[in-house]
Amino acid sequence: MIEVNSYTLENGLRLLHHKDATTRMVALNLLYKVGARDEDPEKTGYAHLFEHLMFSGSANSESFDEPLQAAGGESNAWTSNDMTNYYDIIPAHNIETAFWLESDRLLQLSLTEKKFEAQKSVVIEEFKQRCLNTPYGDVGHIIRENAYTVHPYRWPVIGRSTDVIASATLDDARDFFNGHYSTDNLILCVSGNVDFGRAIELTEKWFGDIERRNIMRKQLPMEPMQTAPRKVVVERDVPKNMILKAYHMCGRMDKDYQTCDIISDILANGNSARFFRNVLMRSDVFSSLDASIGGSADPGLFYIRGYLRDGVSYDAGNEKILEELDAFLCEGASDYEIAKYVNKLDSREQFENISYLEKATKLCSYEFFSCADDINKESGKYNAITSDDISRVAREMLSENNCTTLFYGKRERS
Repeated sequence: MIEVNSYTLENGLRLLHHKDATTRMVALNLLYKVGARDEDPEKTGYAHLFEHLMFSGSANSESFDEPLQAAGGESNAWTSNDMTNYYDIIPAHNIETAFWLESDRLLQLSLTEKKFEAQKSVVIEEFKQRCLNTPYGDVGHIIRENAYTVHPYRWPVIGRSTDVIASATLDDARDFFNGHYSTDNLILCVSGNVDFGRAIELTEKWFGDIERRNIMRKQLPMEPMQTAPRKVVVERDVPKNMILKAYHMCGRMDKDYQTCDIISDILANGNSARFFRNVLMRSDVFSSLDASIGGSADPGLFYIRGYLRDGVSYDAGNEKILEELDAFLCEGASDYEIAKYVNKLDSREQFENISYLEKATKLCSYEFFSCADDINKESGKYNAITSDDISRVAREMLSENNCTTLFYGKRERS
């Protein structure tokens, strides 16, 4: 059981706290409720751009990292479709340094033309490296644009193109910051060797006087149910042909989310999984075959990805996947099979939750989705899954009418 304390400032900031006396360190995790889904469709990639801009310094510190490192700390950040997450790790006796730096960049971020252009260049180069100059780098762009028709999950976190980032102005950045970065759009978790009273004291001291902006989360369009198969074929300079199948699935807080997760494990987690035993070991169709899920707030995608062996056609590979899925739908999952993967998940969760940083990150995420205390209920949700649940959810989800199939392969040379 992870003990969670909570406190809300008058300006809307939500503080979470977990005491871990086994370490001399403290983690501050700051989750801002803004991700790629909150962007203007014509101005994508801004949430990720701001992840970079937040390290550009503030009014009272030219550098964010240097004072933190001088105090024995380190920091990093990541962006998803739903949120932007920052974290600092620092010795408990120097915790106030992290509070000062985090409050100063929220209150007085240094947004100059020079720094803005520098970070734009960094993000553009990252886009080129990850999406344009890497084999299969644009897969996320292609599958999202075709699997979604109206929901802002249509574009990946990094944005639609480098041109959009290149055309961004400093005024655009300031508008984005003022529209999303505020105490009433922030969840802060302090986890480690610090008392709850001290965490409240420091949060009030460094964040309490920052005025809220009364952030209004916009209403996102609901993605309509897909009623017919979709297929996309692209050619690129890649070493192997690949099949990617994306099935619409529920969101993170849906009652069936954990069941979708176990289905992906039954299909593809380890050498005893269905894909390994029945496809990879018994045929020469794929060199690898995997399944995974998205953990998005709104309904996301369940992926099946396979790399074809040379000489195998897309149709043959697709047929082999459908054949195995049909067998799974007919046979269902045994209680033993479900228990095996639930136990593996329990074991992983127990190990991860040893880390004070991992707990800080997870508590913020759970609070974002529903309630931080749900971290203590997750294992129970997995343990309650039955074979009937697996069969019901698999039949609803793994239908070709609910699927977008991408055939992504080697460019034919003349």
